[in-house]
Amino acid sequence: QVQVVESGGGLVQPGGSLRLSCAVSRSISSMYVMGWYRQAPGKQRELVATITRWSTTNYADSVKGRFTISRDNAQNTVYLQMNSLKPEDTAVYYCNAVPVSGSQGFWGQGTQVTVSS
Repeated sequence: QVQVVESGGGLVQPGGSLRLSCAVSRSISSMYVMGWYRQAPGKQRELVATITRWSTTNYADSVKGRFTISRDNAQNTVYLQMNSLKPEDTAVYYCNAVPVSGSQGFWGQGTQVTVSS
């Protein structure tokens, strides 16, 4: 079993920044892919960003140029730097750790991000 714990959410004004952290109980260098997803009230969970074992990154169009996903293998932690935040970024953000291609992976409990003036 892999434990995934997100942190770093909070309330921020439009245009502000936050950095989310995802701590994993197993070495993330062995994970096939790590991802950040988000779910706003009344909407389906959606992909925000992913980073593969080979550090290839992928972003949703809505966050390209504003968000950056990165990893610290020594700390078994994945980060999501979020800049120029907009009210539409308000959601619960979830981290997903996928050890093997094709598996659903392991999810954390989520961290709330609220962008509001």
